[in-house]
This record gives sequence, C-alpha cells and structure tokens, in this order.
Amino acid sequence: MIKYRLACNDCELSFDSWFASSKEFEKLKKKKLLICYNCNSLKVDKTLMAPTLINNKKNLNNIMELTKYENVKKTIKNYQKFIKDNFKYVGENFAYEARSIHYDKKKKSKGIYGNASKKDLNELKEEGIDTQMIPWIEDKDN
Repeated sequence: MIKYRLACNDCELSFDSWFASSKEFEKLKKKKLLICYNCNSLKVDKTLMAPTLINNKKNLNNIMELTKYENVKKTIKNYQKFIKDNFKYVGENFAYEARSIHYDKKKKSKGIYGNASKKDLNELKEEGIDTQMIPWIEDKDN
C-alpha cells in the first residue's frame, strides 16, 4: 500500500488517497478513474510529498525504555514472589497485626504484609513500628 497526496488542478483541493502500488495509481489515472470528490474534475495529480523516515535512534531509545520498564517490572515481581513465599498476608488488618506483633513480645510471627493507608503507616511510624511500602503489581496486570 502507498499513500499519495493528490491535488485537483481545477478547484485546487488537496487530499490523501491510498493505492495498492504506484503502478495501480498510474493505471487508474490512465483509465480516468481518479476524480476530485469536490468538483468531479479528472485533473487530479500527485503532489510532492516528504518521505516517511524511520528514526533508528528514536526506535532504539523506545526499545531501551521498554527494556528498562520490563526489567523493573521483573524485579518487582521477584520481590512479590519472595514476600508471598516468606511472609503472612493479613490484608486490610495490617496496622492491627503490626501493633499486635510489636506490643506483644511473646507473640512470635513471621513477617506480615498487607494493605494500610498512609495515615496508618504514619501512626505506626510514630509508635516506633518499622514498616515499608513497596510497589505492588496486581496479577491481572502481569
């Protein structure tokens, strides 16, 4: 497929049109099947067009950015797998469970992970309970 910018010599309208090949354009022109859609003139010709150039540097930058993104995503997924395998999921009860472990010295528990609001995290920090936020990629986005 090739796209040409066409111009009508009568009404001076310019428009784009797609053709199977440059030979197909010439064939339609010779058979007088190229008509201006505005004034129905047969005086339609190709105009000068700038070629479409592929910028390899831009494409390389896009590929590099995509590679960086995929590497970060893979690292996050590896962290998630480690956390899921080695910590207990407590869901929305994270702040409660963290306080429970911190204040009950007899309670032995492996690490926990779950969901907490920023307010909960700030309150835990003020109480001296160490918590960390990590990025989490939902399984449906993987």
